[in-house]
Amino acid sequence: MHIVRRIGVAPVERGSVGGQACPDIFELGDGSFAVIGTDRTDLLGDRLPADAACADHEKIVVITRETLLRARADILALKG
Repeated sequence: MHIVRRIGVAPVERGSVGGQACPDIFELGDGSFAVIGTDRTDLLGDRLPADAACADHEKIVVITRETLLRARADILALKG
């Protein structure tokens, strides 16, 4: 498994001083996506809608609104 590309802009372009330890989205070689965000599983796990669940091997990760909005153009450009 490898990272193909970043979806959106680098954290430093979103105002991160060090450009590290910030929310990010990446496309992986198998076509799936990896998200770096804040683990909020404990806070949100019991608040999911009845038709949603988080398995033991999954985490609920929160990213900033700006991270997702700045990735919008890349997301819309994805094919497949």
